[in-house]
Amino acid sequence: MTLTTINLAALGDTINLSTEVTGTLPTGNGGTGSTATTFVNAASNVTGTLATTNGGTGATSFAPGKIGQVVSLASSPNSVSISSASYTALTDGSTPVSLSITPSATSSKIFCQVSIQARTVGSRGYGINITRSGTQFFATPEQDFYNGLGATDTVDARSNWLAIDSPNSTSALTYAVGVKTNGGNAVGFQQNSAPSSFVLMEILV
Repeated sequence: MTLTTINLAALGDTINLSTEVTGTLPTGNGGTGSTATTFVNAASNVTGTLATTNGGTGATSFAPGKIGQVVSLASSPNSVSISSASYTALTDGSTPVSLSITPSATSSKIFCQVSIQARTVGSRGYGINITRSGTQFFATPEQDFYNGLGATDTVDARSNWLAIDSPNSTSALTYAVGVKTNGGNAVGFQQNSAPSSFVLMEILV
């Protein structure tokens, strides 16, 4: 019997290849005609060398990345207005949106996620940066987000950014979020009692 259907009735959001896919894989287009379904184990079943073109490394084996630690915060939901044409610390009115983390190895990567609720009017916009112990490693344009509507139209919206840092350190590091507004116009943050959030994850390489 050739594989023609996948039973979706009892699946929900996932497909279990071991129990929900039945039939025989066709022999065309690389199929094997097998009636068994197995997962590919990259550690034992993928062999060869990655080409060095298109970003390949020529590596023949790979160590899986693991999450070493996670630190996070949600600011107090205090609305603040910031007017600055240069990056200034994002705060909840008193406390900066910042976190400290101590990598366990110099080879570790730090994955950063920033989520900000802001209110913009007309063409007023803002951008963010992330600093590591005072040194900027990620930044966006000052109008990375703006609503682009009429001069008096107001939009409340949440925006998210992801960044990866390679600090090459095992010392305690402080990551902080900054914002700047186009032309120094006022932009409201933490609007509608919606806090900003900041997450750091150490990725063990």
